[in-house]
Amino acid sequence: MSKKEKSEKFENGAFKVSREPFYLPQGNEIAIFEAAHKNQFPELRNGPTGSGKTRLVEYMAWRLNIPLYTVACHDDLSANDLTGRYIIKGDEVKWIDGPLLMAVQEGGLAYLDEVVEARKDVTVVIHPLTDHRRCLPVEKRGKVFQAPENFMLVISYNPNYQSVLKELKPSTRQRFVSINLGWPKEDLEVRIVSREAGVDETTAEKLVKAANRIRNLVHQGLEEGVSTRELVYAGTLLRNGLSVRDSLQSTMIEPLTYDSDLKKSIEEVLKNYFNF
Repeated sequence: MSKKEKSEKFENGAFKVSREPFYLPQGNEIAIFEAAHKNQFPELRNGPTGSGKTRLVEYMAWRLNIPLYTVACHDDLSANDLTGRYIIKGDEVKWIDGPLLMAVQEGGLAYLDEVVEARKDVTVVIHPLTDHRRCLPVEKRGKVFQAPENFMLVISYNPNYQSVLKELKPSTRQRFVSINLGWPKEDLEVRIVSREAGVDETTAEKLVKAANRIRNLVHQGLEEGVSTRELVYAGTLLRNGLSVRDSLQSTMIEPLTYDSDLKKSIEEVLKNYFNF
């Protein structure tokens, strides 16, 4: 989001997206999201890095006018980090709510980004929230918290680079309404890059066309293609006067691979569209 679109923080740890984030739908994902929220269904979204998964969540939080609780999952994230824990403060033992428990108690949108990166007990703790029970058991408190009507759980992950050991089990996937966000169609991505980077459509079109050709290298060993986010970065650097070589090298080559042969292949693609 731009500076004007930044969220305002609530005292309880949630965020209210106060200004409309820029989001261009790829298909019917907005309608599906609204239907899932209306019917109190959890939602799963998957897609490559930088394809708009998080931006869609922010947009929907603004559209539905509900608080947003975002958790960036990682290897050390446990169920206790989501539900809460007791801490020692001075001479007292005090309970601190985790973001998921806050969302369940207060209502809102709980977003677990890259959920498969978290420990396995995270999957266990969210299961009761993804069926008819819609509740969160917190063993350390000896309580079961019932989610209100406006609570919604959304999780995301990138299946393109997850290993077999870090894959969502079918028993978990089938609890969610699922949306796949791939790379936007070329004309749509050009509009996104032009708007977000503040560059003319000609420059945006060259960036997108080059990106689509680079994405084809995934079949030749490239782990993942250029994200829309990186194209926005590239366009922004170009607009700020950085040289073409430095702008593209730092956004469309170096972040993608360490392999020298693949770097040369990417550079050859870029030379078809840019002089550097």
